[in-house]
Amino acid sequence: MPDKKPFTAFSRRDFFKGVGASAVASATGAAQSFAQELHTLNREQPLGPGPTPMTLRINGRAVPIEVDPGTTLLEALREHLDFTGAKEVCGRASCGACTVLIDGEPQYACMKLAVEAQRSEITTVEGLAEGDQLSALQEAFLEEDGAMCGYCTSGMLLSLTAFLKEHPKPTEAEVQHAISGNLCRCGTYPRVVQSALRAAGVPTTPHTEVIRWSHGQKRG
Repeated sequence: MPDKKPFTAFSRRDFFKGVGASAVASATGAAQSFAQELHTLNREQPLGPGPTPMTLRINGRAVPIEVDPGTTLLEALREHLDFTGAKEVCGRASCGACTVLIDGEPQYACMKLAVEAQRSEITTVEGLAEGDQLSALQEAFLEEDGAMCGYCTSGMLLSLTAFLKEHPKPTEAEVQHAISGNLCRCGTYPRVVQSALRAAGVPTTPHTEVIRWSHGQKRG
């Protein structure tokens, strides 16, 4: 007969000691986590109600500014920093004239507080050109006459800049969808689309309709 393994006694006292040690370890971990969160919250000092110094990173450089915490990014750009390319039109995120890029993504500056954008890379239309050299998209807007009154143009340019970076060879339908959040009151959407396609090197077809009237034909 094989030898039996020796029986190891495990008392109730051992059991409760083990449970107690686990509970203490768990409680200690929770307390440390709470203390860390509390330390983080204590570092975040309340802002306002008066002007608060902050730094915005705009077009690749750090720009110090002192504004009320309730100031929108659009107000900060236009009224305090003289970046007037973003236009103030609707003020409620329905037209896209105030579009800027925040960490590469198009966002409405009228709906973003300046204080929220402190740790982000902000690109305005003034940052698209390199010195006197316009971007390919800006050049295409000039060639295709993609700007009318100009109020929507900066927003269109920034929305399309982000779009073309992700879709270098887009279709016409894709471009139309990309600018669906930008309202053009002049109705120059066809030229805007042509401009984007030209910048992407995509062959375009002019949308021109020629109507000829014969002598004596009534125009009904």
